[in-house]
Amino acid sequence: MPQKSKSFNDYDDFAWTYHRHWGEISLEWLPIYEHLLLRRLPSGGRLLDLCCGTGQLTRRLSAQGFQVTGLEGSDKMLRFARRNAPQTSFTHQDARNFKLPARFHGILSAFDSLNHIMTLTELVSTFRCAFDALLKGGLFMFDLNTEEGYLHQWCGNTDIVEDDHACVMRSDYESEHKFAWANVTIFRQVAGCWRRSDFVLTQKYYSPEEVHSALREAGFDKIESYKQGRNLDVIGAEGRIFYITRKSGNT
Repeated sequence: MPQKSKSFNDYDDFAWTYHRHWGEISLEWLPIYEHLLLRRLPSGGRLLDLCCGTGQLTRRLSAQGFQVTGLEGSDKMLRFARRNAPQTSFTHQDARNFKLPARFHGILSAFDSLNHIMTLTELVSTFRCAFDALLKGGLFMFDLNTEEGYLHQWCGNTDIVEDDHACVMRSDYESEHKFAWANVTIFRQVAGCWRRSDFVLTQKYYSPEEVHSALREAGFDKIESYKQGRNLDVIGAEGRIFYITRKSGNT
């Protein structure tokens, strides 16, 4: 399957099911976020939740006293986020070319959100936007799936069947082009009628060398990375790397 760029509104059909079954997964990694990022931010500091999805993590970050802004490219994901975190400010923008009036003490992008960016050029653009959105000394943290994670945790079938909906996912990974995808079919009962939607979720694997190079090209120069079993001990963090970097510029 070839690589392709796409609008994140292509994920609108996934919003309801994501909110129901996956929206709270990143909360399992709060100890990692707190240890590597949140404790290093000023109390009440400004924090951007980049690719905030349906807002469950956004709500928790706001509850910790941060001034949180949630940014999301899918309009329907954002509708759930506004319900889940009604006191939080949200913006509907594409992570690859966003621009915000405020600058932040920290940016967090959770749950392999940036793997959905399908080209290295667009990943660099995302990193540049993050760099521009940070205050001097601000921190940017995100996690990405590893190739091991794609091979051993992504590939396979996921079937969810409940009284009012069913979700079938068939996932695979193509190692030559480092491209992962999941063919998704959802049946959902709405107003007494069953509705079907079919779509493809896509991700791209980026090696640590590519990530470090892209961050440096965007202006970051101090980069740390953490991996389960090497320097993390949090259940559920297998198959991904957590990166944190600092803006060291003059503005």
